[in-house]
Amino acid sequence: MTTPPPTGPTPPPTGSTAPRTGAPAPAAGKPSGPRPAPWVGTRLRAMPLAAVLAAALAFVTVLLAAALPRAQDRGADQALRDFLQRSGPTDTSLRVGAPVPQTNSAEALDGTLKSLLARTGDTFHVDEDQAVHGTRTTKRRPLLTPGLSRPSGLDPHMSLLYVRQAEAHGKLVEGQWPRSTPPPALGASDGASTDMRPLQVALSKPAADTLGARVGSVLTSNPQVDGTPSVEVVGIYAPDRDALFWSDELGCLARACERYVEDNLAWDVDALVGTGDLDRLVNWDPMAVDFWRLPVDVTRLRADRLDATAAQVASYVGGPTAAALARETGRDRLHTTSWLPELFEQARIRRQAAAPLAAIGPAGVAGVAFVVLCLAGALAGDRRSAELRLLLARGGSRAGIAGRLLGEGAVTVLPAAAAATALAVLLLPTPRLAPALWAAATVTLLAVLAFPVRAAVLLTPPRRANKWRRIVAELLVVVATAAAVVALRRRGVAPPGSDLDPLLVAAPLLLALCGGLLLARVQPVLTGTLARAAARGSGLVGFLGLARAARGSGEAGPHGRARTGPSVLPMVAMLLAITTGGFGAAVLESVKAVRSDVARLTVGGDAAITASGRLQLPAGVARAAGELPGVRTSVPLWVDYDTTLRGGARGSLQLTVVVADPAGYAALSRTLGCGSFDPALLAGGGTAAPGTPVPALFSAGLARQVGEGTHTLRTAGGAELQARATAVLDCTPVAPAADAPTVVLPAGPATTVIGTTEHPNRWLATGSVDAARLRALVRDALPAAARTAAAATPAPAPAATGAAARATDAVEASFPVRTSAEAVAELAADPLQRSAGRLFWASVAAAAGFALLAVLLTLLRSVPDRIGLLARLRTMGLRRRQGVWLILAETLPQTLAAAAGGALVAVAAIALLGPAMDLSTLVGAKVPTGVRLTAAPVLTQALGLAALVAVAVLVEAATSGRRQITTELRAGDQR
Repeated sequence: MTTPPPTGPTPPPTGSTAPRTGAPAPAAGKPSGPRPAPWVGTRLRAMPLAAVLAAALAFVTVLLAAALPRAQDRGADQALRDFLQRSGPTDTSLRVGAPVPQTNSAEALDGTLKSLLARTGDTFHVDEDQAVHGTRTTKRRPLLTPGLSRPSGLDPHMSLLYVRQAEAHGKLVEGQWPRSTPPPALGASDGASTDMRPLQVALSKPAADTLGARVGSVLTSNPQVDGTPSVEVVGIYAPDRDALFWSDELGCLARACERYVEDNLAWDVDALVGTGDLDRLVNWDPMAVDFWRLPVDVTRLRADRLDATAAQVASYVGGPTAAALARETGRDRLHTTSWLPELFEQARIRRQAAAPLAAIGPAGVAGVAFVVLCLAGALAGDRRSAELRLLLARGGSRAGIAGRLLGEGAVTVLPAAAAATALAVLLLPTPRLAPALWAAATVTLLAVLAFPVRAAVLLTPPRRANKWRRIVAELLVVVATAAAVVALRRRGVAPPGSDLDPLLVAAPLLLALCGGLLLARVQPVLTGTLARAAARGSGLVGFLGLARAARGSGEAGPHGRARTGPSVLPMVAMLLAITTGGFGAAVLESVKAVRSDVARLTVGGDAAITASGRLQLPAGVARAAGELPGVRTSVPLWVDYDTTLRGGARGSLQLTVVVADPAGYAALSRTLGCGSFDPALLAGGGTAAPGTPVPALFSAGLARQVGEGTHTLRTAGGAELQARATAVLDCTPVAPAADAPTVVLPAGPATTVIGTTEHPNRWLATGSVDAARLRALVRDALPAAARTAAAATPAPAPAATGAAARATDAVEASFPVRTSAEAVAELAADPLQRSAGRLFWASVAAAAGFALLAVLLTLLRSVPDRIGLLARLRTMGLRRRQGVWLILAETLPQTLAAAAGGALVAVAAIALLGPAMDLSTLVGAKVPTGVRLTAAPVLTQALGLAALVAVAVLVEAATSGRRQITTELRAGDQR
């Protein structure tokens, strides 16, 4: 029916309210009706669940994006600080020195200290409470006073120091501190150009007890040309336990030091002088110097500012800052030394060596998260495609619609992103904020733009199909991947100490992308073949599920066209997660295996007992140790390091001689993979007739120097033995280095002529050996007299105060026990390794979660089509259990194919990129480059993620869909 045109005023638009007749006219300038409902508020109220889920996805993604850089910074800072702390306070200090001026005073020393401290505090800070400064003599002078301790008849030597902070770090035990005011000046009638009055000094109690000095002792030295004053001991003090203050850099203040002249023992002691005699130190030693030790506060250093800190320290040591300090202090010969520049360079090399492992995990997370955001935008676009096309048909522009969607997303995403960023900053405090903000802003922008960009694609008029577009894009990805892998294989990774090699991080991701593209081509063909095979059977569920999996579950493409294959994004997400996880797990597994091998070679097995010096193991220790639980191979040895080989091209050569049972030592070498040999090569050598050459195994380095044949071995005691080389070893458990000159001889009467003792001096074993039980066995095997003597021996360390502790320390020093488990723990104690490992596993977990979410989002995209299919099949008699199997048959082929493809890509990444990786920093010792290809870490990642996805799909299929199917059956197919 045709409606006649209105004759009166134009009616208001649909949805508006017309003013009632007789109502007062609206005032001028005011709207004639209620304002239209706001777009954003209306849409959020219409779809609250979708808004909450979008905010939750943005919150989790932004939280991870902001947390990962901060976690990296925290790990790098802690690794740097721990590395420097383990180097010791002496190596991390700035040591400043200058000749003593003509007039020296404590005030002059303090003024110079203030100038030195004023030039710090930018990128590095000095711990002012631990700063030490003063004056010291550089040459120790002999003490000629009778009655002093002279163990070998040699005079003790002494140097003098003035230390500004000494009295605050020591407790006076007897007497008084040296005078703080200068003595009265000598009159002209004294007739001496040099003040020869004794210098007042204070000795530490350990030094005084060792030296045999007491309060009132006057110690004299040999005179110089113009005379040398004596020193008078006026006080004895006990140093406190501040190890940083009483470091070895202050010499022998806290204790007497041993000094050997050949084999003769003598004592070195240092004494403190007071401020009153500070100006007279040059009378003891004309070359006295002022010193300042400035310990850098390593707890405030930052890894991200390491280069700037190194530059400032270098300027302080020998650059513009050093020149400015010399001018300011008036000390032209002021100089600074420090090990910090070398330590900073080592720290930088270590950090860059661990950077690939720390970067691969986050890179994988970033790739999978990007896929998830794209899938979320695609899901939202598919759900609202009809609405968006209707808006376009009613006159809306693509830009206007995209703008409204952008505002809708901003209201949802921005608050969640801000909360996530604030939470990351709160949970992971670290000084640097910019990387976290940049990462959070990038992810927020992607989350906001995902839906509008998808909507713009949906609303774009379809173009003529071009089958070459996808092929060209895929070929470009393949070419880029091949170029990255070839370049990495040809040149290797970036040299140690350089910045992070982007190829090493990008190559696994490119390989995963190529694998996903290839899998998207191959998987439909394979699934279609399986579907045709299933069609020949009697069941319908398997065929229908496989057929839908082969054609992409029937969801619509960007412009409403049916898909001809499964979506590539979920497969790329799973491949990225499995590839990066498998590659990183293989790296960590290789690190663990190589570290275990290094530890076993360092120890010589899984356990070792060594007798120090010329000692031998207590009687019965080797036999009892071999009977401990867990010991598989027990090998007692006799090792001598002072044997020389005569008859070589170089005359004589010092080498290591190992005397062992051939069968046991061969088994040990075979177990360790270090110089395996046939014990028959040494058979009968131990019982050879006198004068007959004994068969021996030569190390490769020794064989290159002396050649093969028969050679004469001569011990330090003068005994000689003829050794005939029967084989050459590139490694042996006692001396693993190939260039170490080593000879292995069979145990027996023939080798006793070179001085082998009745008991061995080393014991090596393989197996699971308890270190505590092994130490207890050694301790209990010592004679009671030896334990008593050990307990009475003064301990060098102040921590060992009791007799039992001193006995334990003495036994451990004489018969050290080491196990490979302890060596592994020492190698793995580096925070840099732990930080990289924790960050990687956290990234693997996040990538697996995002990959699972990608699969679930793909399932949600196909829910409308699947619900309609199940509803129609339900009317044909399909049972609910069969519906679950149908969903599994439709989803699992893609999941299993992605898991298998991810495992293969991970193996390819290990094979192609593994040989270029240097694991030395992660292992804790210098090792050859390369990652070992093992199946366990790759299969664990692939099967674990596949099982997780399968369980999630099963739960989704079993718990969802019933209500939608019922609604579909009641309302019919309205799609």
